[in-house]
Amino acid sequence: MAPRIGLAVLRTSAIFVFLALAGATYQGTATALERRRFPHPGRLITVGDRQLHIYCLGEGTPTVVLEAPAAGMSAVWGWVQPAVAATTRVCSYDRPGLGWSEAGTAPYDPSVVPDELHELLARSGEPAPYVLAGQGLGAAFVTLFAARFAGETGGLVLLDPADPGRPAAPDATVRIVRASPWLARAGLLRMTRALSGTTEGLPDASAGPVRSFLNRPDHLTRAARELARWDDTVRLAAAAALAPDLPVVRIDVSGREPVAFLTDPSRAADVTARLTALARQIRDNR
Repeated sequence: MAPRIGLAVLRTSAIFVFLALAGATYQGTATALERRRFPHPGRLITVGDRQLHIYCLGEGTPTVVLEAPAAGMSAVWGWVQPAVAATTRVCSYDRPGLGWSEAGTAPYDPSVVPDELHELLARSGEPAPYVLAGQGLGAAFVTLFAARFAGETGGLVLLDPADPGRPAAPDATVRIVRASPWLARAGLLRMTRALSGTTEGLPDASAGPVRSFLNRPDHLTRAARELARWDDTVRLAAAAALAPDLPVVRIDVSGREPVAFLTDPSRAADVTARLTALARQIRDNR
């Protein structure tokens, strides 16, 4: 009996090893193909020891700056950015380690994200004043930017701003993101579409890159670190002192889910309308 049990265990182990190797091969091949299929659309600018990706469209002032939600990247603004570009200059970017931006060697610290963005905008020649829009975790980051660089901030649009009294819910998506780097390396995320399914509704030009990076261990490693510091980031934003006359627009678009993208065209149109209205107001008052 014992030899039979040992043989069964050996066969089961061999099957698991084979599946893991097959999944890793599938992941590596698909990632290599996607790197060629989805090149970065914007510019890579050196900030510190890394290159950050920034993508700008349109002309005019003020400059609208879009900050992605948790696990997001520049391409999640696929409905909003082209529409806002019809009115003024608008830039989206990728935080270090997300999307097309390099991770660098510095450990993740949410308090330095606004400084990195400020340096990126300066080095890329995108002028103030800025109207900053962020969703979820991105709303906390732009709030910190506005408090730190008040003289360069013309207005804020906060989508699903996080409440410090309501920390990130331990829902299924958050748990998957935290485990996702290992699941991605084994090809399991790609096979199950556990995260990439959240892109449903984005325009095709945006959905492809976002799906690709939601299956990439490098992107997901940074996303997991950001989610692990969610509470710290929200507390920093809650303590930030904004200028009393700063225009701030708050919009609820996704029910305050920690990981959610602006995929609904009608809600995106409302965000676009309120963003452009604020940009025109600031332009007219200059």
